[in-house]
Amino acid sequence: MNVKTVERWVKGGIVPFARNRHQLSIRLSRDESYLWPDAVPPNRAADLAASELLKVYAHRSDVPRDEWLRLFESATKEIGVLVYAGLFFSEDPGLERILRKKAKAGVRIRMALGDPEDEHIADRGEAEGIGDGLAFKIRNALVNFRRLRATDGIEFRLHRTALHNSIYVADDQVLVNTHVYGLPAPLAPVLHLRKVPGGELTQTYLDSFERVWELGSPLIEEA
Repeated sequence: MNVKTVERWVKGGIVPFARNRHQLSIRLSRDESYLWPDAVPPNRAADLAASELLKVYAHRSDVPRDEWLRLFESATKEIGVLVYAGLFFSEDPGLERILRKKAKAGVRIRMALGDPEDEHIADRGEAEGIGDGLAFKIRNALVNFRRLRATDGIEFRLHRTALHNSIYVADDQVLVNTHVYGLPAPLAPVLHLRKVPGGELTQTYLDSFERVWELGSPLIEEA
């Protein structure tokens, strides 16, 4: 690319053609909408968002187990799990094997669970009609995750955030389990998203994961 042309792009004098925007966004690891906020018209942004949505499940319990396994098996760079308890996840030996294998292969794995002592956990438990049951689920999941907690390359944190979604990340794919007041997570809808160049929908949830992760506290293992 011509140096003077790139200078004009950087200074905002001209907006690159779509092909060049796409190439630059990949090279710079930034969305087109971040680099050139006015370059993508609203109708195109809506089309991009629709293309990011791979599937909608009415309930988390409708997501086939094979879909969870495929999601995390596909990861080559990073895996992230943001939940309150994730008890169903902790009870699946197949998922545990995949995470341990991926950690050994150098994939970054981050697990963020709710702090069972946090008031948000108590509030969520009351909303679901299970009282202290959610805090109990978290403690149970932490016990189930004991081997993962002892695995090099897998980080655990506890968060004190009022979650509106549980988020499961595998590179550029995300499963979003929405939270609905009065409903337990298995009965709430799930969105399967995949990031595409220029799209913002998936990145919204990836950014949310990062914000909660930064606010979380590393899980301190007992001696």
